[in-house]
Amino acid sequence: MSADGKVGEAVKKDQGVLYMGIDLGTSRTSVAASNGVRTTLSSHVGYPKDVVARKLLGKEVLYGDEAVEHRLSLRFYRPLAAGVLKHSQRTTDDVAGNMQAAADLIREIIRLGKPKSDELVYGVIGVPAQAAIHHKEAILKAARESLDSVMLCSEPFAVAYGLDMLEDVLVIDIGAGTTDLCRMHGTMPEESDQLTNTFAGDYVDEALAELVRRKHPQAQFTTRMIKELKERHASVSEAMPPVVVDLPVDGKPTAFDITEEMRTACRSIVPPIVQGLSQLIATFDPEFQQRLKNRVLLAGGGSLIKGLDLAIEAEMKQRLGSGKVLRIDEPVYGGANGALKIAHDMPAEYWEKLK
Repeated sequence: MSADGKVGEAVKKDQGVLYMGIDLGTSRTSVAASNGVRTTLSSHVGYPKDVVARKLLGKEVLYGDEAVEHRLSLRFYRPLAAGVLKHSQRTTDDVAGNMQAAADLIREIIRLGKPKSDELVYGVIGVPAQAAIHHKEAILKAARESLDSVMLCSEPFAVAYGLDMLEDVLVIDIGAGTTDLCRMHGTMPEESDQLTNTFAGDYVDEALAELVRRKHPQAQFTTRMIKELKERHASVSEAMPPVVVDLPVDGKPTAFDITEEMRTACRSIVPPIVQGLSQLIATFDPEFQQRLKNRVLLAGGGSLIKGLDLAIEAEMKQRLGSGKVLRIDEPVYGGANGALKIAHDMPAEYWEKLK
């Protein structure tokens, strides 16, 4: 086929189709679309509890930060808590509510991607590795109402694909509910190439809350308040600036120094991350193990912890002899950018039709 023929084939393939890369995360959901739109919102959905709440809010469903702000008036959902989409009636959770919230969250992020009314929407959804492997049908069901065709991939794979780092690379994707590790070796990763643990953002929040509670028992706070402090001050550096914050004591704002607690909580995820890296390296071809150690990508919202790349390198040196960690430039959109690139590149047989 001539070059002109290939161009014509590509135009035909893309005509009338809007491609979207969607990073469906525990804490944030982001989209990058082929029309140039990029946007993100927190992965929270809420429905008014009663007629009073409905009158107050004037909406049937709220998303993102707006849902968080009004959560006391809402049936409040975080559909991918702990990195998985609850879908089994054997649990005691509100399964139907979580499934509806997931479907509505996907619909909202697609709306924010601004598809035209006459366009087909093809989406690649990047999800936590554990969800991609074990909860595929639940996620496809949630996507069915909003997408014409879909493909799922693990978030760390999407990150690597977006950066064209597909061979001899280890990806660390630190989200809120899970940290996903993925070993890339020039092919689509299999289940044995991926590990997931729950030493991630939520774990740091809980650890920090416990440390502050232990040192300053008179301080009053919620885990959400602690999360906001972490997002402003997170660091593992020995030379980090002092973290002095105001927390109420019997209703009065009072200053507390939580520098050491912040550093300790943030550092708590380093050993389990390196333990996972060690497992993926030790089970790889010995000839290529050194190359894996020297090509570690740090991604996800947790990568914003100051000094985390150097702390992981130091732990790798102690446990594995060496290691080199590279922090990606766009942690918020790394997964969505990669998913969009996958959407453009994948042939038709990889897509699953939903309608």
